[in-house]
Amino acid sequence: MSHDGSVRRPARRLTARGMEALEETVAEEVAVALVYNGISHAVMMATPCDLEDFARGFSLTERIVGKPSEIYDIEVEPAGRGMEVKLEIAAQRMAGLQERRRTLAGRTGCGLCGVDSLDAALRAVPAVSQPRPVSRPAIERAIAALPAQQRINRSSGATHAAGWASLDGTLLAVREDVGRHNALDKLAGALARSDAAAAGGFVVVTSRCSYEMVQKAAAIGASAIAAVSAPTSLAIETAEQAGIALVAFVREGRLTVYACADRITA
Repeated sequence: MSHDGSVRRPARRLTARGMEALEETVAEEVAVALVYNGISHAVMMATPCDLEDFARGFSLTERIVGKPSEIYDIEVEPAGRGMEVKLEIAAQRMAGLQERRRTLAGRTGCGLCGVDSLDAALRAVPAVSQPRPVSRPAIERAIAALPAQQRINRSSGATHAAGWASLDGTLLAVREDVGRHNALDKLAGALARSDAAAAGGFVVVTSRCSYEMVQKAAAIGASAIAAVSAPTSLAIETAEQAGIALVAFVREGRLTVYACADRITA
């Protein structure tokens, strides 16, 4: 595996003119195990690039740790047909993780697999502190800038992207993955290594907007989450509770605001 997010694979193209042998670029998808203090906690299907960001972001958005400084070390290693990401976290946080013992058998597009109770699945999402107004032109600018930074998707057509934009719509960070939740976790991990999120901003995603996407955006401290596709009812309810503006169907010069509409300005 190259671990740059894509590989070349032989294929055959069939058209009315006949068959053509060719090599196609496809997105990588492998099993990634997240191992905390020597104990495997989650196995997710993911694109094996930016895995340190993935592990850091997952740990923060899933509240395994409360802040980046509680992660002492991250090591990424090949393991059989997949990858292992080994994290060393604070003893108190590890004790908390062991108390709630759950194993996530993750699948692409599924963010709650293996959660063992309704309370765990639908935990309360804390309100974002001091959310800022976001303008329609800023959202449209950020969404329009996403394709140029989707390197893996440009060659394979198979990945989602999550981006962090400043309040004027400038994209400051973008991460890709075959799973939309993974892309957002990778973004959260990247932001945790910098001060990009400190000045406020919002999240843009190339997927639909589900509950888990809003929950993770809230963990980052986003003022809004803007998606190119549709939201779900629970995503809308969660965004209202968290005080995050939820914007969807951002395309062709229009957008629809589903939550906290008063903070999306013209």
